[in-house]
Formats: sequence, structure tokens, C-alpha cells
Amino acid sequence: MDHDAELAAFDRRMRRDARPDGPGVRVERVGEVVRQSGAAHDWHGVLWSELTEDTAAGAIAAQIAYFTSLGREFEWKLYAHDRPVGLAGRLRAAGFTPGATEALMVREAGDTPDEPAPPDGVRLLTVTDAAGAALLADVHERAFGTDGTALRERLSAQLASAPETVVAVVAMAGDTPVSAARMELSPGGDFAGLWGGGTVRDWRGRGLYRALVAHRARIAAERGYRLLHVDATDMSRPILERLGFRVLSTTTPFVYRPRVPGSAESAGAAAGSTSSTGSTGSLG
Repeated sequence: MDHDAELAAFDRRMRRDARPDGPGVRVERVGEVVRQSGAAHDWHGVLWSELTEDTAAGAIAAQIAYFTSLGREFEWKLYAHDRPVGLAGRLRAAGFTPGATEALMVREAGDTPDEPAPPDGVRLLTVTDAAGAALLADVHERAFGTDGTALRERLSAQLASAPETVVAVVAMAGDTPVSAARMELSPGGDFAGLWGGGTVRDWRGRGLYRALVAHRARIAAERGYRLLHVDATDMSRPILERLGFRVLSTTTPFVYRPRVPGSAESAGAAAGSTSSTGSTGSLG
């Protein structure tokens, strides 16, 4: 399959026709937008859009109104090939904050050499319950410096209600979790998503990231998934390229945080805003 065909398949399967990624999660198409919402620990945001110069402003305002009514922070997951041109600027003007841009990369799941073994003294633990989810979240917090509470709660719920949709693994050095990753398996889809691969600082450079990619790739192929996809940071992209991944596009998270009426932040924003556009102004 060529680049354009793969990108079109990804947009169709994983964005336009996306399925809920957890229990209690709702995916719906409203006009030219596909969005996801759920419980507090779930991911909330816009997965796909097909906007024009004439419809973009209204669609953006509608999503802000919807998620604000839920009291949820949400992400507009913008890809470089999304239209109209200049959608990123429209999101900024509407009060969204962009995060770091990552590369959307893919590779055939079965195109894997012999699976590399983890370093001596390290074993791979398959996560099957809340205790394992807590170990994975602990690695996430130490590797990325962010709160892993929502990840732990979301993964625990997914393992309890739909374990066939997720594979999660923790690398254990004795009793200490030192690396972890997960894989989302959308039912009936061609694509398996690699998420959250991270290693604590003292264990980096020992092949754990590569071992976890290969481990998940083998499982995806065994379960009939054709392609792996991953959002790669600048740190992981060179490793993934050496493992046969190729870039399809880039993606940038644009985050909107609803302001609480009457708060000091809202008052300051209102006093300082002069934009004529009405502007108010990153789970694997």
C-alpha cells in the first residue's frame, strides 16, 4: 500500500469511523466533526473533522460549547493534512493551546525480526488487573514527570470490561517497574496503536523501548492486525525509523481548558481580550 492509500485508510479507520476506546466512552459524529467524551479519566476531544473555510468557525465554537457544558478539558487532535489550511491558527485564536508536534508513523505488524530479549535481570509482566495498571502508571509518572492517575483509572476500567481491546506490559527489574507501554486494539480494525512507551531515566539506552515495541508487534500480528501506528516524539522517532516505521503525517494536540465563571483567570482573560473573533485567549 502506498503512502496516500495508507493515510486515507488511517483517517477512515482510526478517525472518521473511530470506535470508543474504553467502557462508558461515547464517540459521535456531529456534522463535520467526530468527537469522543466519557468519564473524568477518559480522553475527551475531536478525533476527525472535514471542515471548510465557511464551516470551521462554527464547528470550533460548537465543540467549545459542548465540552464546556460537560466541564471537560478537551483536545483537538490536528493532523498536518487536515483542512482547511490555517485551521491551527483558528484554533489558537479560539483559545486552544498547542502541544508538541509528533510524527504519525506506521509499519507492518508482521514485519518483525527476532524479538530482542530484555536486559539481564529484567522480565516482561503482562498487565491484567488494577495492580498491574498501578505499576504501569508509576513508570509513566517517573518517565514523563506527569500525573498517572487518569491513566491508571482508565486502564483498570478497560482491563475489567474489555480486556481484548488493550495489551499493556511492564518491564520489571526485580520488584521495580522500569519501563512500560500499552497497545490499543480497535475491534475489527487494521491498525493497532502503540502508546505510552516510556523508560525511567536510569534504565534508558539498554534496549527496553525496542523490546517493548517488538513484543507488542508480535502480539498484534498474532491477533490479525496488519499495521502498527504510533505518535512519535523527536526522541523516539529515530529508534522507530530503525525498526522500520515510516512517517505518514504529523499531529499536534490543541488543548482547550474551559474557564470557570467568576474565577480570577476568567476575569483576567476577559479584561485582557480585545480579539474581534471572540477568542478567550498536550492512552498507550
